[in-house]
Amino acid sequence: MKKIVMVLIMGLLTACGSEKTLDEKLAEVDQIFTAYDSAALPGAAVMIIENGEVILQKGYGMAHFATNSPVTAKSNFRLASATKQFTAMSILQLVEKGELSLDTSLTDIFETFPDYGKTITIEHLLQHTSGIADYGPMGSMDVVRQFKDKDVLDFTIGLESADFPVGEKHEYSNTAYVVLTQVLEKITSQTFRDYLKGNIFDPVGMENTLAFENGINEVSNRVYGYSIEEEGILETDQNKWSALLGDGGIYSNLEDLYKWDQVLYTDKLLGQKYMDMSFTNHKINDGSLMDYGYGWRIETYKGMDILYHTGSSIGFRNILYRIPSKNFSAVILTNRDAGGEFSTLVSVHKVVDVFF
Repeated sequence: MKKIVMVLIMGLLTACGSEKTLDEKLAEVDQIFTAYDSAALPGAAVMIIENGEVILQKGYGMAHFATNSPVTAKSNFRLASATKQFTAMSILQLVEKGELSLDTSLTDIFETFPDYGKTITIEHLLQHTSGIADYGPMGSMDVVRQFKDKDVLDFTIGLESADFPVGEKHEYSNTAYVVLTQVLEKITSQTFRDYLKGNIFDPVGMENTLAFENGINEVSNRVYGYSIEEEGILETDQNKWSALLGDGGIYSNLEDLYKWDQVLYTDKLLGQKYMDMSFTNHKINDGSLMDYGYGWRIETYKGMDILYHTGSSIGFRNILYRIPSKNFSAVILTNRDAGGEFSTLVSVHKVVDVFF
């Protein structure tokens, strides 16, 4: 019996002794991003937040080769689709104020919208269940300038029908989130850019975050997007879709995103009712879960409930990843056109594996 007790004690001591220190964990995280840690390559900005404290905030590689600027915690990346959580927040603020309803339809807001908009509500747009057509076919239009959010609204107004009945399925829609900016502008008589600044960025103290509109405002410490090709590193920062705001036009940095992460634990921007709805895994008509809330993707990883959103656009791959039950978050921002939409999800899983 004594031998068994001693074996158990030794096992416990060994287990305790094998617990990695924070420095060891951070060294492992550093190894995950070695491919970005070069002054000859486009880079990444990585942040880990635990119990409200930033335990890692680090830049790797280059932000802009033309100015020889390295990535730092102040470097502002195009968030791409991670923008959608801010778009959703702005719309839900209007709902909470009674200026809009989740049941408001597109024809309630836009008098010229075709009949198919009668069944498409604000909630359907937030959930990606509206059936509204992808704006991709606009690319064939004879337009030399970049497309704006109003162009996408005009495109949807010119269509005769949706792609599928509302709520029939969850089909990720950039169009939906671009149209939401036009809903906001119609309701508030403000530009989306100014609304975000006055109602989200300024109250949170996100001084360097903005919805970028060329010629109207300017991104400080701007990171440029690149592609690594056989012939070398090419700047691929912009295309005809890069001026769209609602689905991907916000620029931000690690320092500001820390403030954003922390305010989501409070009711400073939005009451608990709508915060909870944002983070709830909603269902399509047949009762199937869609793994999406309002502007947030949802997953279970290692038994933990996760809120996250990736962002992928020409020259950028990003992710904001939150584990509220553990008060733990990770942010990865990269400025290279490499890997698919969920390539950063693979990286952030490796980070989580180090800690849990």
